[in-house]
Amino acid sequence: MDGLKIKTKEKVILYTLLIVMLILSVGPFLWLLSTSLKSPNENLFKFPPDLLPKEPTVDSWVTVIKTIPFFTYFKNSILVALIQVVVNVVFSALAAYPLARMKFRGKKLIFTGILSTMMIPFQVTMIPIFVLVSKLKITNSYVGVILPFAVTAFGIFLLRQAFLTIPVSIEEAAYIDGCNSFQIWYKVLLPLIKPSIATLAIFTFVNSWGDFLWPLLVLKDKTKYTLPLGIQDLQGTFATDWRLVAAGAVLSMIPIIVFFIATQRYFIEGATSGGVKE
Repeated sequence: MDGLKIKTKEKVILYTLLIVMLILSVGPFLWLLSTSLKSPNENLFKFPPDLLPKEPTVDSWVTVIKTIPFFTYFKNSILVALIQVVVNVVFSALAAYPLARMKFRGKKLIFTGILSTMMIPFQVTMIPIFVLVSKLKITNSYVGVILPFAVTAFGIFLLRQAFLTIPVSIEEAAYIDGCNSFQIWYKVLLPLIKPSIATLAIFTFVNSWGDFLWPLLVLKDKTKYTLPLGIQDLQGTFATDWRLVAAGAVLSMIPIIVFFIATQRYFIEGATSGGVKE
């Protein structure tokens, strides 16, 4: 009985901690959603605050869409994020394959060097990268936004670890059947690491969608602005009406939620497949 009571207490503590973490994680989004749905007659700063809108309305959402070129910013962000997902997955997989499956001199040193770049904040390399982009004359273009993040050390690490989970016998069987290295990479190994690819795609999409600083430096033409830059303009336009700012923020989160729901069945498996030692 004592053991049963201890297990029950442990479960209560565990579930309590999970509920607290859930509130801390989802609470800000729900508060933002509630704020965006409140009518102008409701006081946003009253204490204690109203958790739910008394007169729910989507007028703030409609006003945001009509006032700023929201769909232009939305389209720009979708374009940049999807291209960045594709190029990052492809280039990371191309770099991870030889680091995981091939034998050559200096492989561990190269991999260590790649991982060490993860410890360098982007703010340190931002100025040299901007100078390089300027000399290449690709500022004020999506190429300039995407190119510095075409491949990431995290992506190489994640996919390398995923390749290491695949038995060598599968690759040897493909060689016997007449496949070359590229065919093995494309037709055999990539389909087997779909969970890790989906995980990398989610992280890349979220990072690209929410990136503010680099597009702000590179893009000068407002018609090319991504959604975070457009939301910043929105905050300046409606500085006194936080309902509209909240509505713009909620609208900007919708693609991330949809993208995650579409790939969530791969996410947990892919996120836990990177702990395999060589």
